[in-house]
Amino acid sequence: MQILYIANQHKIRKDDMMVKVGIIAGSLRKDSFSKKIAQKAKELFPAGFEAELIDISNLPVYNEDYDSGGNPPEGYTSFRNKMKEVDAVLFVTPEYNRSMPPALKNALDVGSRPYGDSVWEGKPAAIISQSPGRLSGFGANHHLRQVLVFLNMPVVQQPETYIGIEENSFDSNGNLVDERIIASIEALVDAFVELIKKYKS
Repeated sequence: MQILYIANQHKIRKDDMMVKVGIIAGSLRKDSFSKKIAQKAKELFPAGFEAELIDISNLPVYNEDYDSGGNPPEGYTSFRNKMKEVDAVLFVTPEYNRSMPPALKNALDVGSRPYGDSVWEGKPAAIISQSPGRLSGFGANHHLRQVLVFLNMPVVQQPETYIGIEENSFDSNGNLVDERIIASIEALVDAFVELIKKYKS
């Protein structure tokens, strides 16, 4: 199997295997808008891409003592191992107090340690932010971008995807039905696929 090395540590398979995309929703709420949007995004990836929603609800708050003591919680280990299996990451986040939710920031912190062994290194990324408010998660989107720059993740720059949730955006079963929103997600997924291909070429 031929291996392509990028950004020092991260490896993307360059054969006929599926490209694995991890999708992380920043909200822990069972019926969160972010999870529903993440599910729709998962369905929009083309053939050759396998997208999977990755749960962050069981991650303990990051404490460096666990790693320095050589006995990290099982939640840290399973999450890190899962993220090492994916080639790219799509983040779907709500906005809390003009920033990303603490659960999402915690997942980023857990994955970035132990120092020098970050699971994020060099992996292409994309961001969708959402909110019922008029700013559509703008603050969360850009705070997340700032963190991803430090984590050395190339991020889709355009289109920027800010989703304003409305009362009729979902049907009675929780499925996203707003065609305008679906089109914006599809445009983001298309751009993300091209970015991933760039790092596979």
